[in-house]
Amino acid sequence: MSKNQLVSRMLSEAEAAMALMRRLVPSITRTGLLIAERLRKGGKVLTAGNGGSAADAMHLAEELVGRFKSNRKSLPAIALSADGTLLTCIANDFGYEQVFSRQVEGLGCRGDVLVLFTTSGNSPNLMRAIRAARKKGITTIALLGKGGGRLRGKSHHEILVPSESTARVQEIHTFVLHCWLEMIEGLSR
Repeated sequence: MSKNQLVSRMLSEAEAAMALMRRLVPSITRTGLLIAERLRKGGKVLTAGNGGSAADAMHLAEELVGRFKSNRKSLPAIALSADGTLLTCIANDFGYEQVFSRQVEGLGCRGDVLVLFTTSGNSPNLMRAIRAARKKGITTIALLGKGGGRLRGKSHHEILVPSESTARVQEIHTFVLHCWLEMIEGLSR
């Protein structure tokens, strides 16, 4: 592929991503307001994902507890993929499929929000996390990629990035979480 072809392809992908992000604004706004309201009422945000999506989950949690753009009070959030000792304990004793559901059972409460990040939508551990959250009355939001996989339609709210490119899906998931953070910080002043 020539340099010009590569640049042309990148520009085309960027334009497609921008068009998709514009279409997602209503869903981003609705879910962002939901998260902000749950936090305002004393709930917390639990996040989960595998691989690169685990990084997205941790990114959202750390920005809520720490800060995004401005100083504000710390907000309660836990990245369920962040504690290596907990993950290996649960995986060893119960199986990797339960690494998130066990944490939802132990840490989640009615009024919380569970945010799942997945590019494929096919992770058994995320499916179990949704089931555990529903049993506890926890609202679920899934950020999905590709066709949504087996997780499609299982969450209370979902934002689907209909791209087969894992990189494009993750880029738009990052855009979504940054939009949420701007909304939450703007509303918490």
